[in-house]
Parts: sequence; structure tokens; C-alpha cells
Amino acid sequence: MQIVILNAGTGWHTDELCRALAERGHTSRVLPYEALVARLGTGRGVVPALSIASNDILDADAVLARIIPSGSLEQMIYRVDALHWIEKRGVPVMNSPRAIERSVDKFYTTALLQEAGLPTPETVVCEGTADAMAAVLALGDVIIKPIFGSMGHGMVRVNDPDVAFRVVRSLEQLRIVFYVQRAVDHGGRDIRVFVVGGRVLAAIERCAPEGQWRTNVSLGGSARPFELSASWEQLALRAAAAIGADYAGVDLLPSRDGTVFVLEVNGIPGWEGLKQATGIDVAGAIVDHLAGRVRAGDAAAGRGAELPA
Repeated sequence: MQIVILNAGTGWHTDELCRALAERGHTSRVLPYEALVARLGTGRGVVPALSIASNDILDADAVLARIIPSGSLEQMIYRVDALHWIEKRGVPVMNSPRAIERSVDKFYTTALLQEAGLPTPETVVCEGTADAMAAVLALGDVIIKPIFGSMGHGMVRVNDPDVAFRVVRSLEQLRIVFYVQRAVDHGGRDIRVFVVGGRVLAAIERCAPEGQWRTNVSLGGSARPFELSASWEQLALRAAAAIGADYAGVDLLPSRDGTVFVLEVNGIPGWEGLKQATGIDVAGAIVDHLAGRVRAGDAAAGRGAELPA
């Protein structure tokens, strides 16, 4: 296979994917979203193309869509629409742009999880300051999160109305959408489940540093392998399916009262902490699943592609 990895830049995860592809006899090209050039039209000799430099992405066997860099609203929409167009032209994109759109928006993710019958913490999403404050007062101990964001950045936990008012008024100046969620008493631990191709690859228990409530490994949390029960495994699989993700990091939040909430589904997940804790070749599992998708697509189209296992 010839695989294009679209990413905000190089790094550990990109290196891991390139390594896994090379070990399986595939070739990879790492290209930046910012350099996408689309050529369209009906003029003489015009062939629809989407390229970066001399690399025509529509000639690839598949695209691995990784971190989409921040930018203006127009830039973000163009980059995601480009993924949609790549997919429309018959090139498999993983994760799909639809899954990425669903998972990067915490409101949309939470709504889809609830519609799928999965337990989620009580949440209020609104634009108005008065509505946000009403939610804070009604819920008590809350976490105010950016609707777009990851790795625990930008989250604020408040339980004092005066402090909450100052936080809300400050955020109001940024014209954000307020995502106000009741804080769950989870004892400083949560479970990250990595799902690939409709099966659980591995799970880790993440513990927050002493005195902290955020468990993200990127923020100093620790991780260790975790054996999922059958019921927790089903929660993770149903959550990934609700988003439509080929692979995902699903965060389960066990509360002290015994309830297990599905907190988030990350459609462009990292796995460095999980690999360190379990030793599992996550990049290899992602590449194997992608190769299976390409083989299935070729078989359906009657192309009979010969791909390494």
C-alpha cells in the first residue's frame, strides 16, 4: 500500500505509524494539511486533483488523518472538507472525516453517546453567560471545558459561585460555547480504552498526580495496564461505534457510587502512555486494520489487490 499520513507535523505517533507501515512492506508519505492544493474545473486538460507539492493524494491507497492543526474557521472547514472529498473520490480515510467531526466536538460526542443509551455525566451546553451560571448553580461542583480540546487543556473545575462567575465572565470575552459538566467523584482515576476495528486492543488505568483531578498522562498522570470487565468492554465498543470511529480512545469514568460513565471518545487519539504501560504495538494494529479496509474495498471493486498481511 501507499499511505498518506496527513498531520500537523512529525512526532512520535507519526514515527510509529511510519515504522509499522514499513515493517509490513507499505510505503508512507507524511504531508501537512496546511499545504493542501485542490485543482478543480471543467477546462481542457483539467483533472480534479488534491495534492501537496507533487504528491497527488487521490493516488494513495488510503489516508491516515491525524492531528488537524488549529487555524481560522475557513482553514479548519477546508481541511475537513478536503478529507470528505478524498473519501468521496474512493480513497479510504481513517478515521473518517465524519468520525473526526463528531469526536472533536464535545457537545456532539456527548449527544451521540446519550442517544446510544450510554451513561454520561449531567451536562449543559450553552452560549449565554446567564445560562452558564444557572448550570453552575444547579450542578454545584462542575468542570467547565472547551468544546474543542484534548489532553485536559483548558478545563477548569469550580464549586464556588463567586469563582465560577469570574471564570464565566472571563471566558465570555472569548465568545466561547460553555460546556458545563457535573464533576464526578472518581477518586482521581479513569480508564482509557483503545478500540481498533470493533475490538478492544488494550486498556489502562490512569491516576492523577497527588492533589490533582485530571488524569491525563500528558499532564503528569500515571498509567498501568487494566483488565476490563465484559460490561465495561461493551461500553467502550458501543461508544466508538456511536461516533463511527475505526479506532478511538474511549475514556470511562468509574464513580465512587459504582456508576461508570462514558466521558469522551477521542477520534484522533494518542497512545504513547498506553504503549509504555502495556507494550502493545498500537500503531501496528491501526495499520493492520487499515490494510484490511483497503483489501475489502479492492475486493468489493473487483480489483483483487495484493497487499501484505
